[in-house]
Amino acid sequence: MQQAYCAEIRALNAQREPVPTAYVDTYGCQQNEADSELLRGMLTEMGYEIVDTDQGADVIVINTCAIREHAEQRVLGNVGALVHGKRRKPSQIICLCGCMAREQHVADRLRQSYRHVDLVFGPQVLWRFPELLRRVILRRGRVFETQDVPGAIAEGLPVRRSGKVKAWVSIMYGCNNFCTYCIVPYVRGRERSREPEAILAEIRQLVEQGYRDITLLGQNVNSYGKDLGEDIDFPDLLERAAAIPGEFLLRFMTSHPKDATEKLFDVMARCEKVAPVIHLPFQSGNTRVLTAMNRRYTREQYLEKVHALRARIPDVVLTSDVIVGFPGETTAEFEDTLSLIEEVRFDALFTFIYSPRKGTPAAQLPDPMSKEEKSANFDRLVEAQNRISLEKHRAYIGTVQHCLVDGVSEDPRNNLNARTPGGRLVHLSGDASLVGQFVDVEIVDCSTWALFGEKR
Repeated sequence: MQQAYCAEIRALNAQREPVPTAYVDTYGCQQNEADSELLRGMLTEMGYEIVDTDQGADVIVINTCAIREHAEQRVLGNVGALVHGKRRKPSQIICLCGCMAREQHVADRLRQSYRHVDLVFGPQVLWRFPELLRRVILRRGRVFETQDVPGAIAEGLPVRRSGKVKAWVSIMYGCNNFCTYCIVPYVRGRERSREPEAILAEIRQLVEQGYRDITLLGQNVNSYGKDLGEDIDFPDLLERAAAIPGEFLLRFMTSHPKDATEKLFDVMARCEKVAPVIHLPFQSGNTRVLTAMNRRYTREQYLEKVHALRARIPDVVLTSDVIVGFPGETTAEFEDTLSLIEEVRFDALFTFIYSPRKGTPAAQLPDPMSKEEKSANFDRLVEAQNRISLEKHRAYIGTVQHCLVDGVSEDPRNNLNARTPGGRLVHLSGDASLVGQFVDVEIVDCSTWALFGEKR
């Protein structure tokens, strides 16, 4: 039915001069980036030309993230500024979707104070975008589809990917974990897995189209298949994907430590096409805090998984997330987080100061630590991780890495960007025709965040 709505809007747009334009702005995680590629695909099917600015666009879609308060306020500020463009072009249609749309207080605020926003819808109904946009176009009334509805899996949606080398493939949606600080299960709904045949067919098509770096996405990929009623789990899917002919690398994110199994580590070690990298968020190095977060593993269990992984893949690139200042965390408990990163020695960390999310259990917990102390602890964590990252990068100097050149750089001295199999960024110089190719690169220098190399 959505195809019929696309055709109807495309017929309307065919009568317009010039060709109507659409702009999609994305905030948040890789899943949101993948969702935006679907939105652009549907807009293209509806006869819109995709542009890279909201200035003068006929349709503006803001795809939002609700993980942290700062991001939410930034989105609302940017959406508020769109009122000026709407005044200059009253026919403009402004849409807000993604996780923020499913927060009731945000939807209420948009309804009452952002009357220039025409369409608001949550991630569970993203596949109905053509239908919802049609309602706005034909009725010129505001449309809000923000209720809590069971999510569905819609296959065959058009995709307009943002590049020709790397691609996202969503394998599942939603989350069942309910970590006490996290809003995602409330805004994205329960876990829904795509059928394995559909996923594998998409990967085959991407490989045939020349994509060389494919990332499998889910809020917790290790839960894949539990809702399908058939004998398949994520390691099985990963191994079947790695058996597809062609020269490409497979990555995946994100993995919940409680569900990361030795079976997964065995598949990673056995399959050459599975990149030797894993993002395994630990969030805190203290077991009491982990229990308060409802993470369902202990410090010791996390370390056991890391040791089991490195026993199979000694040079695995390990990245993680950590929250500083969770409600009730003491300085001594924060020291446990510092000691864990010293023991594990992550290649990189994504570090955050706790941000309360309305509607989550953690938002109701007492939080006696001052902002100043949290900031000081955060700075200590970043300093320690930057030191470790630099030490790890220095160990690459003098080695030869088989890298995928995935883009061009604005730096005239190193005009190409590449990635090691483990996902480390490499700057080098060379002809732009190398983009999309695997090349051997000798690492000659490094910084905290990148490597510098020369093509062999």
